[in-house]
Amino acid sequence: MANGLTGPAQAFGQPLFVSSATPQMALGTEARTSDGRHFRYALCGSTATVAGSLYATAAELTNHDHLTPAVAAIGATAISVTLGATAVTANQYAGGLLVVDSAPGEGYSYFIVSHPAADLSTACVFTIEAPGLIVAITASSEVTLTPNPYSKVIIVPATTKTGAVVGVATYIITASEYGWLQTKGQCGVLCAGTIAVGAAAVSPSGTAGAVVTDPADASVTIVGYALVAGASGEVNQVLLNLT
Repeated sequence: MANGLTGPAQAFGQPLFVSSATPQMALGTEARTSDGRHFRYALCGSTATVAGSLYATAAELTNHDHLTPAVAAIGATAISVTLGATAVTANQYAGGLLVVDSAPGEGYSYFIVSHPAADLSTACVFTIEAPGLIVAITASSEVTLTPNPYSKVIIVPATTKTGAVVGVATYIITASEYGWLQTKGQCGVLCAGTIAVGAAAVSPSGTAGAVVTDPADASVTIVGYALVAGASGEVNQVLLNLT
């Protein structure tokens, strides 16, 4: 169960440097090597990965932000949500989160188990994991649908961010197949220009998938990257990147 806390898994059905047409474990599963590198299990988007390049979450679908749900009581696991002007395919958000971003229920995030396909601007029922809603929601609530960050990853654009950086491809993962992205530890990454020893490596860089140097700011601590466009005064999803 996604809500069950556990430590890092110790054995994996898919090793590094292998691309698989079928998933061997849950998206986002973390693996570590004995030398301290960390990896996350990911689904490649429609273009094969490039080794040594940065990858990011799929571009945000703004028509699936701040949606109106039907009234649902505490413990409900079937949540009906009226979509915006973009349809959904079956289980497009499975493995992601249904986030309540306006009260009642603001601040709670629920793991999405499954959902059917639905046309734009129609109601779609999202099944969330037990124990279901912790706080009842009403027609005054708003919810945002966020896919698993490691689903259909894309190369980081050259200039304009469309999502949060999730890792580096250390080998070729075939388009629409599953494999490993490196998230921490020593890693070869494409650079756009010279980066001095000890300087911060940042993105975007002007070159797709690359990093560039940037002066360090000791007053700033990067805690993560926004998964959706942030709205002032509302709860928004951030992909944390803390040691």
